[in-house]
Amino acid sequence: MAEVAEVIALLDAAVERMGGQAREGQHQMAREVVGALESGRHLLVQAGTGTGKSLAYLVPAIAHALDAEKPVVVSTATLALQAQIVGRDVPRLLANLRPDLPRDIEVALVKGRSNYVCRYKLGGGYPDEDEGALFSLAEDAGARPAAPGPSSALGQEVVRLRQWAEETESGDRDELVPGVSDRAWQQVSVSAMECLGAQRCPMAAECFSEQARARAAESDVIITNHAMLAVAAFEGLAVLPEFDTVIIDEAHELQDRVTGSVTRPLSVPLVQTAASAARKHCRVSVDALNQGAKALQKAVEGIPAGLMPNGLNEEQATAVELVRDAARVALSDSKPEPNAPADAGRQMARSQLSYLVDQAERLLGAQEAREVVWASRQGGFTPGEGYVQPDESSPATLNIAPLSVAGRLREGLFDGRTVVLTSATLAIGAAFEPVAGALGLVGEGAPPWTGVDVGSPFDYPRQGMLYVARHLPKPGRNVSEESLQEIEDLIRASGGGALALFSSRRAAEDAAAVLRTRLDQDILVQGESSMAALVRQFAEERDTCLFGTMTLWQGVDVPGPSCRLVIIDRIPFPRPDDPLATARSRDIARNGGNGFMSVSASHAAVRLAQGAGRLIRATGDRGVVAVLDSRLATERYGGFLRASLPPMWPTTDKPTVMAALERLASLQTA
Repeated sequence: MAEVAEVIALLDAAVERMGGQAREGQHQMAREVVGALESGRHLLVQAGTGTGKSLAYLVPAIAHALDAEKPVVVSTATLALQAQIVGRDVPRLLANLRPDLPRDIEVALVKGRSNYVCRYKLGGGYPDEDEGALFSLAEDAGARPAAPGPSSALGQEVVRLRQWAEETESGDRDELVPGVSDRAWQQVSVSAMECLGAQRCPMAAECFSEQARARAAESDVIITNHAMLAVAAFEGLAVLPEFDTVIIDEAHELQDRVTGSVTRPLSVPLVQTAASAARKHCRVSVDALNQGAKALQKAVEGIPAGLMPNGLNEEQATAVELVRDAARVALSDSKPEPNAPADAGRQMARSQLSYLVDQAERLLGAQEAREVVWASRQGGFTPGEGYVQPDESSPATLNIAPLSVAGRLREGLFDGRTVVLTSATLAIGAAFEPVAGALGLVGEGAPPWTGVDVGSPFDYPRQGMLYVARHLPKPGRNVSEESLQEIEDLIRASGGGALALFSSRRAAEDAAAVLRTRLDQDILVQGESSMAALVRQFAEERDTCLFGTMTLWQGVDVPGPSCRLVIIDRIPFPRPDDPLATARSRDIARNGGNGFMSVSASHAAVRLAQGAGRLIRATGDRGVVAVLDSRLATERYGGFLRASLPPMWPTTDKPTVMAALERLASLQTA
């Protein structure tokens, strides 16, 4: 490992050649990272926006990797930041450090399989029930199509994907410009469970995902995401090469991302789909599995959506046992013959049966394992997406997630490795202990760690304004007309350049649908293209607006006038019917703590600070963060939440904000 002085010299050389300026916070962070990598002591470092934290950990990581036997892993919460690091930060850094490094540094990007085109699926190796519908010709009455080919938007996207797959070198969805819808992408990709695997797939040698993993095995630095890190650390799957050093950016998201990666549903439709696939592709009897589906349907009929604090009742447990036992028998009966050719249909069916066995076992052992069980219906709460009004007529789904991932993280990630965790919002107030405790770094047997806040170089009171729309009514389930009018007024005043952050995808979509009819500015919406393509377009088009949900609340870095207004529709509290937040709050209360402040308010503080942090990304940035939730100004906890935000100039006066936005817009067009 290079000495601290050598790393700082590398950092200064890179910053100077990239046209930047030395920053004390960046130097301090780099020194702390070097110290952690040398000592093996875990580090939590809060680095405010503008610190240049990516370079502050990438330069030490590169210096460490020069002599290390194993690669350094850098993990991000979002694909957006992952793409930014791989597509912009690392190439620029390595280009400017090349004269000072003794050898070239190999950097690899690793994502989940579903982010890559599957060549075998493209070649027809997987059964596709909807293929005919995709390429059908929808003729008008009495009219003939002008030319053969898919006439639907979905079909046209799939045709473009097939053409792109013949040209791309990576097969990575984020490199497809313009992007395609999620539904189109599903036609050309497979999940990890559906994948035949390198040993059995006839096209393994040409597989984009396998090629990415092969490059990672020969690399010095691997860029991945928290979900992949969780799979490698907890499930023992070789999705990453062996590593003993990891730097976790967006570390405030680690608990939720790890929880999400091991949260699973079990429902009657899932059982029926698995039974149908096993009968069709494996030619096995599924009578017992269908009986299990009927028993499960009866057991969950009429149960309300929400937390099931006592787990399964006797009837539900019996039904889940029937499903587990039947799926286990079908899985055994469906084993392929030795040396049998690859069969994607069989693989898909067996993966579904294996899933049923695993999740049924978890549900049956939930109480002993301190896991949270809840029922949901179509809509309702979705981790990472917020809330949509549930459809009470839809079949109930049983869900399971760990009450805490602290123990898993301590054993699966921190034990035997050196971990650096960083974020602009890692401490709550001045305390790192709440985050450290949730990650397994507090309590008996916890490993040693250090927490450091290196600050931010921005002059927030001069660069940004925090506007709380105190006059608006308390938010309801849907975006109110008053809020829509407020968003319209703000965007008109700013002339566009708005990043609008919503508590649910449906809220973002509904607001965009209404405001597209009222405003001249283009409005992009999350889900209409890949995240990388949307952020790229938003950054390149000064007056375009981008509407989205939780994925956009962190990791999006758009300095300059393209993002001069950030709108937050509501305080991002967990919903009262969020089963995980409810269970964790109750657990804290049973142990004498304040569940609301420890869970809900702390969650909201971090998310709110992340969302507000999208505005000021460079020393020349100016703009307004507008929070449309009046509770930030009127409720007692508002002061706690405001204390977590960057110290922008605060106001509740709308005319003042409108005038400021209009002046800013006129300066941008001058």
